[in-house]
Amino acid sequence: MASGWARDGAVQDQIDASVAEAVERARQELGSGESAAVCEECDKLIPEARRQAIPGIRFCVACQAALEALDQDARGMNRRGSKDSQLR
Repeated sequence: MASGWARDGAVQDQIDASVAEAVERARQELGSGESAAVCEECDKLIPEARRQAIPGIRFCVACQAALEALDQDARGMNRRGSKDSQLR
């Protein structure tokens, strides 16, 4: 498919790069090492099952969910993937 001055395959290269960046970001967010026994945010005990399931965990489920929601809000909307931006 011709796309102006872009070479063939440039769109796929951009998609591949976006996916690779997302995978790398997710890997960096994974914990490692020994999990904390107490949540760093609220000082509640982290259940043993959670500590064994996720290495390096530092927060209880409620605090982790709140932090992830804040992180998602900070990222904003992906304009490249928005149908609205494609329709304009």
